[in-house]
Amino acid sequence: MDNRFNTIAGWVLGGGIVLLGASLVTGEYFKSERPETMGYPIAGVVEEGGDGGAAADPPIAALLQTADIGAGEATFRKCTACHNATQGGPNGTGPNLWGTVGANIAHVASYSYSDALRSHGGQWDWESLNQWLKSPRTFVPGTKMTFAGLSDPQERANLIAYLNAQGSNLPMPPPPAAEAPAAADAGNAAAPAENAAEAANASTEAAEAPPANAH
Repeated sequence: MDNRFNTIAGWVLGGGIVLLGASLVTGEYFKSERPETMGYPIAGVVEEGGDGGAAADPPIAALLQTADIGAGEATFRKCTACHNATQGGPNGTGPNLWGTVGANIAHVASYSYSDALRSHGGQWDWESLNQWLKSPRTFVPGTKMTFAGLSDPQERANLIAYLNAQGSNLPMPPPPAAEAPAAADAGNAAAPAENAAEAANASTEAAEAPPANAH
């Protein structure tokens, strides 16, 4: 009886050792195969904190040259839950926006702005409006405005043009100055080489000319 019990106990113990060894080997295998970064990429989705290699926005002054006021009015409908832009209109969750373009930031005396916006200073010029509409919380950290912003720069330009037509009517800014043509830079760079070639030709012609005392 004791021998039979010992045999069974030996089998159980041996089987346990085999299973433990197999578990260790399997664990090491999957550990070596596991990628350093878990998950998988999804096409078209940019990770948080990444810019996806996006190009810089064009200057707002350039976009305003072709801004569409009608399209800006359509975009403004996204804002009407909190704002209106009619002369003498009441404040809502946000201030009345009549005459905003060119005015001081936090200029509506009857509206209770956040401390962050009230202490920001400056004016609602073309560029400050562009940055505000792109991301209010980036432009003024601590603002109570919860709107996430407009990522499309042309849509922002259209909206700014529409707001300008609501009581401000400022002339559009001039287009940004064109950069110097690349051809001019290339020509300047080529000038030393051309001068060197001309000098080399002159030296060759002088060497081939007959001596002055050849007669």
